[in-house]
Amino acid sequence: MANVNWRTINVDALDPDSPANFDLSSLAPSVAPVSTADVQSLAGQIRQLLRGGDNAGALQGALENPPYGADAQGKDVHLATVIEILQSIRQADMSPILSQIYSSPGGTEALDVLMKYIYKGMAQTNAASSTRNITPQATGFSQVHARGGGEGGSQAMSVLLSWHEKLVEIAGPGSIVRVMSDRRTV
Repeated sequence: MANVNWRTINVDALDPDSPANFDLSSLAPSVAPVSTADVQSLAGQIRQLLRGGDNAGALQGALENPPYGADAQGKDVHLATVIEILQSIRQADMSPILSQIYSSPGGTEALDVLMKYIYKGMAQTNAASSTRNITPQATGFSQVHARGGGEGGSQAMSVLLSWHEKLVEIAGPGSIVRVMSDRRTV
């Protein structure tokens, strides 16, 4: 009889249907790489629509082409473009624009992308407003500057919260669940 300690045998390694033998790379969807220059040119085209007064078209264009495969700088450029669009749309126009996007083909996916940008904008606004400028003084004490851009951050947060409220009304709470479980990040 062999001196094998049966308690140390990994039975999951022997079972082909075991979750331990599951390829984890299949969980993350493959995304095509996008250069920052492509994202910047798309942002320029979207800003042209925005300057032309086509807020709904600008928002639709930004949501149809999220740069999932871009680097951090490209994603930040697109986030800034989306937030600029959201801030330029009046509150009375939010629900009609969201309803129009929702009823269009691929509308659910587009609204989920918008929810991703809202959450990322909230996280970025929170991080920017939580940092404080501290100036050391000759007396040994430090002076804290609390107003170094916090006002604009609260205005952006207010806009994002308004969009979140309207988006949940139109798309439902399922959008939140889909965004939280999606592995593609904006």
